[in-house]
Amino acid sequence: DSPDIKEEVLRKDDRFLTLLKDVYVESTEPPVRVKDGGGEHLPCKQEEKRLTKLGHLEALDVKTVPKGKISIVEALTLLNNHKLQPQIWTAEKIAAEYSLELKEVNSLLEFFIPFTVQEFPKETKKAIKSHKPKQLT
Repeated sequence: DSPDIKEEVLRKDDRFLTLLKDVYVESTEPPVRVKDGGGEHLPCKQEEKRLTKLGHLEALDVKTVPKGKISIVEALTLLNNHKLQPQIWTAEKIAAEYSLELKEVNSLLEFFIPFTVQEFPKETKKAIKSHKPKQLT
């Protein structure tokens, strides 16, 4: 905050400037070569996107995904549709609807099965008959 220090910092010293002009740097190392990674990390082209098909579940997931991929909510939806109506939601229809490879859809349908929640009606539940508790004396 001292004005003397500020003045000293901002002052140009002509003697140092002339010495600095005489400085010359020469590099003796060979030039660095950039490794060619085959462009694997550089995007080749703009990735084509598609809007998701979520319906009323749209707020739960992403809005766009790259073609050839699906979101989690879409995966669960198409697996459930195939499980409930396999004659309508065939692998070919799913591949066309979601812009996927048929081979990948077949693998998806074979290896991923959504859980089924089953609730038993009350009349079929076996109730444990309670015994009168023994009195401790």
